[in-house]
Amino acid sequence: MLNDIAYAQTVGDAGGGGALAQFLPLILIVVLFYFLLIRPQQKRSKEHRQMLAALSVNDEVMTNGGIFGKVVKIGDNVVVLDLGHGEVRFQKQSVQTLLPQGTLDKL
Repeated sequence: MLNDIAYAQTVGDAGGGGALAQFLPLILIVVLFYFLLIRPQQKRSKEHRQMLAALSVNDEVMTNGGIFGKVVKIGDNVVVLDLGHGEVRFQKQSVQTLLPQGTLDKL
């Protein structure tokens, strides 16, 4: 009788697909997070780095704080912006958007 019970328990677990079925929802969540959150953020970060690398004097920009200005000088980590009534230094990373030429004249 004990052999029958032990045999019945081992036959039920012999499939081995149960472990994969248990981890499948977790794997799907990780894949979903990658495509919905991580990958788009990496793309935006890459585009921002390319925009900062292409930044040049006389470009019109907007900072993260919403300040509009024209680039006067560019350093390694610092950008000097002309705000119309004076020049202010900003971290290069704080430049959020490169605006089309003439935008500041319309504001």
